[in-house]
Amino acid sequence: MRMKELDLSKSQTIAALRGRRVLITGATGFLGKVVMEKLIRTVPDVGGIYLLMRGNRHYKDARSRFLHEIATSSVFDALREERGKWFEEFCEHRVHCVTGEVTAPRFGLSRSAFNTLASDVDAIINSAASVNFREELDKALEINTLSLNNIAELAEASGNVPLIQVSTCYVNGFNQGEIKEQVLAPQGKELPRHEQGYFEIYSCVAALQEKIEHVRGQFEGRALKGALIDLGIEEAQAAGWNDTYTYTKWLGEQLLLKMLRGYPMTIVRPSIIESTLREPKPGWIEGVKVADAILLAYARGKVSFFPGKRSGVIDLIPADLVANSILLALAEQFIDPGKHRIYQCCSGGRNPLTMGNFIDHITAEAKENYQHYDKLFQKPPQRDFKAVDKRLFTLVISTVRLALALFNQCLSKLGLRKKVRAKKNIDAAIELSAIFSFYAVPKYRFHNDRLLSLSKAMGAVDQVLFPVDSGAIDWQDYIRNVHIAGLNHYALNGQAHSTRSTSSAIEAAAKAITEKQPQRVPAKGEKA
Repeated sequence: MRMKELDLSKSQTIAALRGRRVLITGATGFLGKVVMEKLIRTVPDVGGIYLLMRGNRHYKDARSRFLHEIATSSVFDALREERGKWFEEFCEHRVHCVTGEVTAPRFGLSRSAFNTLASDVDAIINSAASVNFREELDKALEINTLSLNNIAELAEASGNVPLIQVSTCYVNGFNQGEIKEQVLAPQGKELPRHEQGYFEIYSCVAALQEKIEHVRGQFEGRALKGALIDLGIEEAQAAGWNDTYTYTKWLGEQLLLKMLRGYPMTIVRPSIIESTLREPKPGWIEGVKVADAILLAYARGKVSFFPGKRSGVIDLIPADLVANSILLALAEQFIDPGKHRIYQCCSGGRNPLTMGNFIDHITAEAKENYQHYDKLFQKPPQRDFKAVDKRLFTLVISTVRLALALFNQCLSKLGLRKKVRAKKNIDAAIELSAIFSFYAVPKYRFHNDRLLSLSKAMGAVDQVLFPVDSGAIDWQDYIRNVHIAGLNHYALNGQAHSTRSTSSAIEAAAKAITEKQPQRVPAKGEKA
């Protein structure tokens, strides 16, 4: 079935979302923009879109921020090209911006404003989060866990409207093996489990808050920030998670599962979100994501080896498949409300991409066509990019780093200021390893049988209009012809001669995973 042959009247998703007023948090983020664009484009008679966001130093209120940071995004280029005047009118009359802070009680709104917002919305999509793997514990806990008290309060005040909570597949933590769409138990901490399946976390959260206050009493300034980052990693790993981000997202899941018992709520867990497969344009991406930090470090000559298992599955998922999963899940809650559901949007169980193949596709494209990616490759790649055993990597790189450090000390004693550049590259490799090796040496595989069943149940039209099946991805074509081109064209736009350090790119990455012929992004010598 081709897109132009679709009978949209047979779309259960469009019918369920038509006329609905949907609140979206996190709309300034990568995924939030893709969700918003898809909702506007495919359900043009949606009742309205409400955006909750705080002001910033450039734009003091949500409306100004929307007009300058969201409405101008290239994610809406297709809408502007096809329905320019209509899109402008939609933004003016049916996009409602609410200036508020998701972590504040009632979002910082007056009681009357909060009640007005509650009476206006029919559904909530919460994608607001701190995705910094090594965030300060107090900030991560506040944004990823405790703010969900405010989201739940709004859902209840609105009349128990459907809530879609965007989480992450990596709430699996140190659980190994085949990871299903279900509530996951902690591997390092004993917590009481309710008969309805969720874990009681309030004593755990209280203990974390006590430790945060203790640290605040001991440090200040930059030392305090470092201590809170270290505390987050220490507590996460002791409880059974690799990093602060995934730990606090798991805690958030448990909080919502308890607070919204019996109410319509679906948790959608994406794996590593990367550039779009097809919509709104192939390769659309904003910022440097998880897997891209590795690619960028290789492209800039910072690293040529990385701790990874060639046979291990690196679970990438294009952003448009995630957005489609969110909208299908929301439509389902309108059609059959009142249940808690968990869906994983992933590729590992359905269409696994190994680390070895991922690296091979990158290096092959780099060798053959590096000159067409002017913002990504500043010069021809000099070496192959290899995955090595993590224990061997740690042993060798620590020894080499120590030797280089001693050599640099000798140079300093001789009055020579020049440092050995290799040490910086070693430091970059160590930083990459510390942040991402958990994701590159997986002992787990994610499955999404329930999501695929939902897609099938929604019917043939929605399977074409809102595809979620990663089995349709040709990984070689996606990585070489879609993703790398999109990364070069969108994420690195304006950075052709960037002097930004690899460490900055890694930090940004941490803050950050139809049948008609798609329009390709400019690549391989084509003009933008």
